[in-house]
Amino acid sequence: MTTAVASLSASAAVPLLIFEDHRWTQFLPLTLLRSVFDLRVGAGTLAWRVGNLRPESSGDGLSSLRGAWCRPGLQEIAARTTGLEVNAALEGPTLLLNGRGIWRSLPGRGQSGSWIGIAGADRQLACLFADAELARTLAPGDFLEPDGSDVRFAKLPRRDVSECVELVDWPWNLVKKNQELLLTDLGPAALSQPDESESPPREGVYLLNRAGIRIGRGTKIFPANVIDADEGPVWIGDRVKILPHCSIQGPAYIGDDCVLQAGTVLRGGATLGPFCKVGGEIEGSVFAGYSNKQHTGFLGHSYVGSWVNLGAGSSNSDLKNTYGTVRVPINGTEVETGEMFVGATIGDHAKIGINCAIPTGASIGFSSAVNTVRSPKFVPNFQWLEDGRSVLYEPERALNVAEKMMARRRILMSEAERAAFLEAAAVTRKMLNSRG
Repeated sequence: MTTAVASLSASAAVPLLIFEDHRWTQFLPLTLLRSVFDLRVGAGTLAWRVGNLRPESSGDGLSSLRGAWCRPGLQEIAARTTGLEVNAALEGPTLLLNGRGIWRSLPGRGQSGSWIGIAGADRQLACLFADAELARTLAPGDFLEPDGSDVRFAKLPRRDVSECVELVDWPWNLVKKNQELLLTDLGPAALSQPDESESPPREGVYLLNRAGIRIGRGTKIFPANVIDADEGPVWIGDRVKILPHCSIQGPAYIGDDCVLQAGTVLRGGATLGPFCKVGGEIEGSVFAGYSNKQHTGFLGHSYVGSWVNLGAGSSNSDLKNTYGTVRVPINGTEVETGEMFVGATIGDHAKIGINCAIPTGASIGFSSAVNTVRSPKFVPNFQWLEDGRSVLYEPERALNVAEKMMARRRILMSEAERAAFLEAAAVTRKMLNSRG
């Protein structure tokens, strides 16, 4: 029997921690170099969303969080991206929140003692309130083993917290939620911040529903552009460059230091993380950051990792000719999405050659290179496709290319990132061997 969720004020003094669970594999290839809670959706990451819940939050997005738990190999990376203490032992009562959650509010502390919160039709573990005694016995690995947490916490009282959170299970869940979350994230409170651009947009820039558009510091918008916030807000970050003849339709989020090449069409529901360079037509898609799609071609209802390059003329399909639901290969096993519009999931450091056609629901692996006119629906991690052949992309060679690409943005790959990159190759080999 479930218990009603108590008010937020009851748990106001309890430190929060986000954790990664065993379902991180369902987000492959996006989660080899990042924790699940570092996945971007709407105007920020899943961790950022949790950080904005507490009333005492200072607005930097993470002030309400005290820590995070993830896979050991990602500890240093997660500490840098979140600014949190990662994989530290608990010192007292703690409310642990599943990092796969799109958290709308926080469950109250309720009665004394430990309890677990469940959510969704399949009653997944959404959170755990650990009293001091239980907290001292917990470790990140408790949540990373399949069924481990179910066994460990089987005797704890259960409360339904579905009103507080929606747990996401697959990459296309994030893509589908993106437009809705942009409307929430970029609401009146966010857009009430004054523009920080040094000068107003130039003559010949058409701003539709000016109140729904925020323009950041140092941003340059050239003439002959249309920014349309009639259907949703448009957030343009700092130091963005929007070249002529672009059409931007809200809701949309354009992160700091992005470049929109001349003639870009950014349709509603798009999120561009920082330092992306885009062109062509993009609809309802998420770019994690530091990725390029600078030329003509269509990208729809897709999730693009970091340090990805899509060559000129490459396009994807996000709708079957039969208008049926789409199946997506996750780590080579097809999963029924139940959705009609599903594009590609493209892992970090992937490279797509020119004029490549990407099929509906494709999964393009981490550090893969697709140099063919048509991509297979499933491209494993560390694969080099060319002239009808698929061969192993040697991890050391792939790492060297990745470091060169990052250096072009004046970013030095850290030792932790190098280790995680090579560990991704080991994880890939293990998964391939397990499939026989």
